[in-house]
Amino acid sequence: MTDPNADPAADFIESTRSSYDTIAPAYSAEHPDGLGEGPVEAGLLTAFAELVRTAAAGEAQVADIGSGPGYVTARLNALGLRVFGIDLSPHMVALAREAHPQLRFEVGSMTSLDVPAETLGGVIALYSTIHIPDADLPGVFAEFHRVLRPGGYVLLAFQASEGEHIHMTERYGLDIALDYYFRTPAEIATYLTEAGLSLYAQALVEPQGQQKWGRAFALAHKPTGSA
Repeated sequence: MTDPNADPAADFIESTRSSYDTIAPAYSAEHPDGLGEGPVEAGLLTAFAELVRTAAAGEAQVADIGSGPGYVTARLNALGLRVFGIDLSPHMVALAREAHPQLRFEVGSMTSLDVPAETLGGVIALYSTIHIPDADLPGVFAEFHRVLRPGGYVLLAFQASEGEHIHMTERYGLDIALDYYFRTPAEIATYLTEAGLSLYAQALVEPQGQQKWGRAFALAHKPTGSA
């Protein structure tokens, strides 16, 4: 059930964490590999991996932010990256560790990453920044800029819509309080640029089948010489 007119939760981090803890088993069962039918996502992952390997000479790690059940982390690992996952939900992290015991998953928030500055060759956040309110998104992208090494890359995926906010109170028959903020590619490009990241490429997949929203992708990098 959704309420498009509802105000965001007072503490969006806690409500997002609690909601995903609640739906983690059902979500993971439905999405054992959410990229299985996404050839554009798969292609962009391959391109991202190649760019990161080239820029970092294979040395730097990559963080999968909002890693959920861990399938993106596993895909990047299979592409030869040294990758680990970070997710807000402890229950999601537990399920990811169970599904992919050879990989590292940590509980954490993209609003304040427990990662030293300029240590990552890449940051990827697929359909996870959609839960961040507009007022907090600049801080998130500033965090991405902080943890990236100069020359490092960030890849984002998000539902594309202009100024749409949805408050969801039920999913899989379970009570939740989850906010979704959909933005246009131009808006995301502006946020990235203002955070000191340079846009490298964008893509937009129009709604397919029963999908209501298109899927957008933004690939950016931290310029060399950037602090």
